Amino acid sequence: MLALLSSTVLLAQGTATGQAATAAAADPSGSNWWIWPLLLFIFTVVLGIVAVLGGVGGGVLFTPLVGGFFPFHLDFVRSAGLLVALSGSLAAAPGLLRSNLASLRLALPAALLASTASAFGALVGLALPKNVVQILLGITILFVAFLFIVSKRAEFPHVPHADKLAQVLKIHGIYYEASTGQTVEWTVWRTPVGLILFIFIGFIAGMFGLGAGWANVPVLNLVMGAPLKIAVGTSKFLLSITDTSAAWVYLNSGACLPMIVVPSVVGIMLGSFIGVKLLTIVRPKAVRYVVILLMIVAGIRPLLQGLGIWK
Repeated sequence: MLALLSSTVLLAQGTATGQAATAAAADPSGSNWWIWPLLLFIFTVVLGIVAVLGGVGGGVLFTPLVGGFFPFHLDFVRSAGLLVALSGSLAAAPGLLRSNLASLRLALPAALLASTASAFGALVGLALPKNVVQILLGITILFVAFLFIVSKRAEFPHVPHADKLAQVLKIHGIYYEASTGQTVEWTVWRTPVGLILFIFIGFIAGMFGLGAGWANVPVLNLVMGAPLKIAVGTSKFLLSITDTSAAWVYLNSGACLPMIVVPSVVGIMLGSFIGVKLLTIVRPKAVRYVVILLMIVAGIRPLLQGLGIWK
């Protein structure tokens, strides 16, 4: 009990210190501190709309853009980015599981490796100097933008046979495809390669607070051969486990500020709801190009900041 009280006091002290630092960075006078949370809420509403229309997760855009253009310390922004991705996945996961669009047998081995790696990634990210994190974040975002440009998705990848590991873990399933009115049976292969990639994905997600949907879906779909809907659904469920591990590291370090997290989560969710409504009248392909452009800008900004070129 004493250890629990002690850790709680330390967490509160760390959070209070972080709040003071963030408020000072946002407004030295302290009289108009509420302007930045309000601007952040408006910005994340727009970001949520763009993320849905562009077919990307909000976390991969949130961290580099907010970290580059808002006066918040990058540690707090990365923590909020994980919680933004986590909130969306927690909201979606139960429905995806009920509809068989997320597979527990496929998700749990990947989640075990990715969540462990994400916790280590968060620890490394908090230990590195800010300029090093900015340089690595910029390079990572530019690489993600490149993946979005060159990668393609397969609705129903051809899997000749399940590999031995997939057979042992019994990774297979069945779901109803409403667009064709057919029942689809699926399995996966190249499972060891996919699981190794999830270690790397989890580490990057925890280190930069990006979420991991940008990488989960291509690995599940293109490498392991899961149908696209299964890959997307399982990726959403994976985030609810992977991001929780990394988010706890930031929370335990006092790097989680309600002033940043609350408007971000509410804004992203509201924007996502609006984006779903607009999806029927807007051309997602055109918006996807805008998202890629935003990611390039979001990657260049922290890279130049880390190098000391763009203050």
